[in-house]
Amino acid sequence: MKNFLDKNFLLEGKAAEQLYHSHAAKMPIIDYHCHLNPEHIAKDRKFDSLGQIWLEGDHYKWRAMRTNGVDERFCTGKDTSYWEKFEKWAETVPYTVRNPLYHWTHLELQRVFGVDKLLNPQSAREIFDECTAKLRTPEYSARGLMRKFNVHTVCTTDDPVDSLEYHLALKKEGFDIKVLPTWRPDKAMAVESPADFRAYVEKLSQASGLAIGKHADLMAALRKRHDFFAEAGCCLSDHGIEEFYAADYTQADIDAIFSKVYGGAALSNEEVLRFKSAMLFELAIMDWEKGWAQQLHYGAIRNNNTRLFRQLGPDTGFDSIGDFTVAKPLAKLLDRLDAENKLAKTVLYNLNPRDNDLIATMIGNYQDGSVAGKMQLGSGWWFLDQKVGIEAQLNSLSVLGLLSRFVGMLTDSRSFLSYPRHEYFRRVLCNLIGRDVERGELPESELPFLGQLVEDISFNNAKRYFKF
Repeated sequence: MKNFLDKNFLLEGKAAEQLYHSHAAKMPIIDYHCHLNPEHIAKDRKFDSLGQIWLEGDHYKWRAMRTNGVDERFCTGKDTSYWEKFEKWAETVPYTVRNPLYHWTHLELQRVFGVDKLLNPQSAREIFDECTAKLRTPEYSARGLMRKFNVHTVCTTDDPVDSLEYHLALKKEGFDIKVLPTWRPDKAMAVESPADFRAYVEKLSQASGLAIGKHADLMAALRKRHDFFAEAGCCLSDHGIEEFYAADYTQADIDAIFSKVYGGAALSNEEVLRFKSAMLFELAIMDWEKGWAQQLHYGAIRNNNTRLFRQLGPDTGFDSIGDFTVAKPLAKLLDRLDAENKLAKTVLYNLNPRDNDLIATMIGNYQDGSVAGKMQLGSGWWFLDQKVGIEAQLNSLSVLGLLSRFVGMLTDSRSFLSYPRHEYFRRVLCNLIGRDVERGELPESELPFLGQLVEDISFNNAKRYFKF
């Protein structure tokens, strides 16, 4: 019986061990999609306690705690101490067996803090005090944690109206880790609520310095901000969409729809779809013009619990996998862009695992030989960011595309403690390939090449693809 979280955790044979320890483990980290707060990096935030850094914004943990019967005040409560919250998390952890939270929790304790103990009610106080003491030292500040895990580049998630002041400050300072913005224009497409859309357009007008009264003005303002992001080092966009939008429309349609919603009138479902289709297409062309890569995260149904959404707001743990129609609208969108020879490098992330093979075959339609792996099946995302989901994504990409050209893993996290997820992914990757060698499905003589492949997926491919 193997020991829990030993040096060969998740590695099932000599080939997997060699691939991980001799190749994957040494590679730096590129976290090209995360939700870290750039202010925390610029100001080198120090954390008050393990409870704070673990529980102040982690809706994964909140969902598990609620499921375990923990009252909401220990999840998101403002008047509950972080020790009290941590104590409830420690009570929950033993019940998370076979959930990735069990692995992530103990990986972070071991890799970040050197704590080998299992977290449970009996060990909670000792672990809390030991880790909290370390967090109050310079080595465990925001920047210290990034350096500890050999982070090369992170890309945050930023709205077109953001000032990017902290990115610019880090760039001016010459901070040794690249912290780049990512263009996330979702709110510029969100026309379901006329009042919210109008308020956002007014913010965009202020940020761009341009008056916005018609659709052409909206696009001019977005383009000006797009240029500003590029000057700040941005080379990626990201869209968080429910589904792919590819309805037919004319410019006259879009002009009329903008005037209607900007004037405060509610749109029909068809009008919403047309507007989003036009915006997604035009924004994709902006990315192509600058040589950026575009990322599209699709398939989440967000804020399902309306009572708690009204109480707590978004990103608090009430989202789930959706079952949208994908293939035809996605093909139509990509083909429109390809027909004009304006299809940017594209990473597609599906949240529903049923779509793995669909996306793996779709991207093959638009590989054009200009860039290795121009079209990407993105890594296992959100609910799929776990051993089974990672293996499923890697298998689909392997058998229907080229695993060797994959740009690898990301954290999609708000926490500076999430970097062990890269190790987790690399171990799963090495085990998958190593298992094929052990079975004779790949030649043992090719282990040097396979080692290089693992290094590429872990770091080199992303560095080349995104031009870091």
